[in-house]
Amino acid sequence: MTANQRPRVPRRLLDGVLLLDKPVGLSSNDALIRAKRLYLVKKAGHTGTLDPLASGLLPLCFGEATKFSQDLLEADKTYEATMRLGIRTTTGDAEGEAVVTRDVTCDRAAVEAAIAQFRGEITQIPPMYSALKRDGKPLYEYARAGQTVEREGRQVTIHALDLIACTLPDSPDVTFRVTCSKGTYVRTLAEDIGEVLGCGAHLVMLRRTGVGALTLENAVTLDAIVGCGTGRARRVVAAGRRAAVHVSGSRTRRRRDASFPARPTSATRRSDASRRHRRCAACARLHGRPREVAGRGETR
Repeated sequence: MTANQRPRVPRRLLDGVLLLDKPVGLSSNDALIRAKRLYLVKKAGHTGTLDPLASGLLPLCFGEATKFSQDLLEADKTYEATMRLGIRTTTGDAEGEAVVTRDVTCDRAAVEAAIAQFRGEITQIPPMYSALKRDGKPLYEYARAGQTVEREGRQVTIHALDLIACTLPDSPDVTFRVTCSKGTYVRTLAEDIGEVLGCGAHLVMLRRTGVGALTLENAVTLDAIVGCGTGRARRVVAAGRRAAVHVSGSRTRRRRDASFPARPTSATRRSDASRRHRRCAACARLHGRPREVAGRGETR
């Protein structure tokens, strides 16, 4: 190691799920990288992308928990969103440029009637500004180049869609809550509602409040993790129940709800056994690894 190189920070094994309350302005991947650095974990992944404009629940899986992260990806999601009537944008949200402006002449009753049309199974055409790929190229790259490609409609399910706030004609902003299946674009939903109302709309706020059986109630912010001092998972857990990292030795303490399997898979059991084998004092020299103190994440 040269004088200009920083010493490499050792990573540690940690298995569990962190319920992160992602802030606005940060991509899901950036939030994952920051949490991974704060917790000093070797392996981590997020379970569903939130745009930088969006905030809210972003479950992060550490270690063995990444093996069942697909369950969270497939789970239904719940959002609270605010759409602004009268303006359509290039991206369908506040980050895009206005392309169409219309007068807003509808009232609350009309909004409730329009929303009712989108409950149940609906067909959505994915937006151009999305990560879906066409011929191996993300759609947003075509959109940034000024190109529009044909997209097939996709079936999604709106399990619940309720109006939360509407003060028309005083304000063009309408807030609603939606619980939907995987693959639903809430900004596309807002645009489609705006078209039914005849004035257009775009999304100005999006906050995810639920993923499957998981909610924001036990979520923790990045600032709260930093405020704990070292940022280590066990200290965050000890600081309060809101930090939802569930760890027990080298195994994940699996939550018994719809989002997680009740029992570990055979692959997980083999992995746990292999890890315990490497940790024993007799095998430490054989594998060229320092012996780890069980349940502490320390080495000797």
